[in-house]
Amino acid sequence: MRTGIINIDKSEGMNSTRVVSAVKRLTHVSGCGHMGTLDPMASGVLPVAVGNATRLFDFFLAKRKTYLAEFAFGLTSDTLDITGRMEEAGRIPSAGEIEAALPQFTGEIEQLPPRYSAKRINGRRGYDLAREGQEFDLKPAKVTIYSFSLLPQAAAEAEAGRFRFEIECGGGTYIRSLARDLGQALGTSAVMSALRRTRSGPFTLENAVRLEELTEDNIEGYVMPAQDLLDMPEVHVEGRREQQLLCGVCVDSLGLKDGLYKMFLQDGSFYGLCRIANSGMKVVKKLC
Repeated sequence: MRTGIINIDKSEGMNSTRVVSAVKRLTHVSGCGHMGTLDPMASGVLPVAVGNATRLFDFFLAKRKTYLAEFAFGLTSDTLDITGRMEEAGRIPSAGEIEAALPQFTGEIEQLPPRYSAKRINGRRGYDLAREGQEFDLKPAKVTIYSFSLLPQAAAEAEAGRFRFEIECGGGTYIRSLARDLGQALGTSAVMSALRRTRSGPFTLENAVRLEELTEDNIEGYVMPAQDLLDMPEVHVEGRREQQLLCGVCVDSLGLKDGLYKMFLQDGSFYGLCRIANSGMKVVKKLC
């Protein structure tokens, strides 16, 4: 089985961990993991790394993501979405009011994560503590919203308080928190009622596959080589320089600019990532 990443189009109602378990079963590779959790109620792009590609998590989690979301106004929930304990609270704003409020949620903003989230508090997940009824504090985090657009909706949806949005954001953004904060900014309340991730870095719905389409016989054909997905320059090494780098030695950068590079060996194979800094080059991620 090749090392790489399979881009799954996750179905609604499925846990992200269950998707990873299915990929492990089909690939017979125990070292698999997803890059960016999707809540069970959400659908869409869920990249799953296979084998040593799991070492690249840090290079993909911070990528831009795009979502299609639906918010239901005039409702509150302990989970900030429709899976929690729902209560009616507040009025339904007009499309014009909503559109006028969106600019304050673009750019770098501070966002308080949901209590029901995978955030760790003293080593435990927030959702576990919340389910147990424990009190705990979460700290606001800075996130980046590149665009936040209200989409056209049918009159019946607007009357029911359900409005759809397209959101492009950086890593670590909680769309449920955006629903809560937008509702508060409009003097009412809102919860997330639907969510579909359409892009996560280089992964899109166009290059995704549904889990039910995968079999042991065809899954290898859906493994995307990691080197094709990394947006960084290449460096090719050979001879003594190659041997030194493989042994962990820092070698001369030969005038290359500082930064991360995809490193290829003399035989043309992709080895991993190297970093150039202060005129030196050293391997930082081995993938083969």
